Amino acid sequence: MIYFKFPFDEKLYSTDKNSNINSINFHSFNNIEKIDIVGKVIEKNISEFENIKIRSQILPEDETQFIAETQEEYLQKLEKVIEIIKENNLPKLVLSRRKIFKNFNEIDLKESFNNLCRNYPNAFKYLFFDGETSWMGAFSEVLGKFNKSTHEFETMSIAGTIPVSEEWTEKEIEEQKPVSSYIRNILQKFAALSEVEESETYDHISGNIKHLKTDFKIKINPEDLDSIIHELHPTPAMCGIPKDFCREVIEKVEKFPRELYAGYIKVETEDYIQYFVNLRCARLYKNSVHLFVGGGITDQSNPEKEWNETELKSEAVLKNLVVIH
Repeated sequence: MIYFKFPFDEKLYSTDKNSNINSINFHSFNNIEKIDIVGKVIEKNISEFENIKIRSQILPEDETQFIAETQEEYLQKLEKVIEIIKENNLPKLVLSRRKIFKNFNEIDLKESFNNLCRNYPNAFKYLFFDGETSWMGAFSEVLGKFNKSTHEFETMSIAGTIPVSEEWTEKEIEEQKPVSSYIRNILQKFAALSEVEESETYDHISGNIKHLKTDFKIKINPEDLDSIIHELHPTPAMCGIPKDFCREVIEKVEKFPRELYAGYIKVETEDYIQYFVNLRCARLYKNSVHLFVGGGITDQSNPEKEWNETELKSEAVLKNLVVIH
C-alpha cells in the first residue's frame, strides 16, 4: 500500500497491481536496502480515499528496544563531531538522531497523511506500508527529475535550516556553498549536450523552517541518468564532504542505522523519472513512531542550536500525527 502526492499537485496517486512493473523504489542511505513497490503509478479517487480507514493496528509491533539519545548525549556527540571536522578540515558533516514517540493507543494514518498534504503543498508526501515496514514523510528535497522526452535533468542544492522568522548567519551561508559546488562539479562531468544552468540562491520555506536553495538544470544522455544519481547520492546535504570519509564517520558515531532515512525514493511515471530525498520522515509501528532528524555540522556549529534545529525538524511529522490516547 502506498499513497502519495507530488509537490504542488493536489492529485492523489498510488500503484495498480501490475506485478511486471516496479514504478517506485525506496533506497536506503547506505544503498544496501531497497524496497520495490509493485505496479504502475495511477491516480486515485480522493473521495474514495476519504472513505477508507487506515489505522496503526495494521502495523507491526516495535521490537527494536531502541532508546533515543538524550539531549545531553547528543550535545556530547556534537562536540566530538565538531572536533573531527576541525581536525580534518571538513567543510561539513551531517549528523542525525532518532526521536521515539510512544504515548498513544492508536494513530489514524490516513488523517496524519492528510495533515501532511495540507501543511506541505510544496513537498512530496507519502504513506507506505508493505506488510512488514511502514514509513511516512513530507519533504521538498529533490535528488533528480528527468524529463523522458526532452532529456532535461533537474536537481537542487538545499542546506542551512533556521526558523522562518530568523535571518541567515554566516554559518548557514557557508554550509550551503559546498553543497552547490559538489552538485555543480558532478553535473559538469555529464555536460555533453548543454551547459549547466544554475539559479540564484533563494529562500525555500517548508512549514515552520526555511532553507537556502539553488536550482540546477542540464540536458543529459539518458544512459547517464543512473550514473548521475549514483554520484549525487548521498549529497553533502545528507552526508557531508568528502562523501566517503563522512559516511565512515556517520557509521561510527551515530547511535542507530539510518535505514531509509536520507535515502531516496524513485518514482517513474509516463513522462518523468523523479528521485526524492527521504528526509522529513518517520518509521511507523503499532506502538511507536521513530522520527529521523539531522543537521549539517560545520566548525562554526553551536551544539545547543543544532539540537534545537533537530527538534524543529521533528515537528514536520510529529505535529501532523493524529493520535488516539
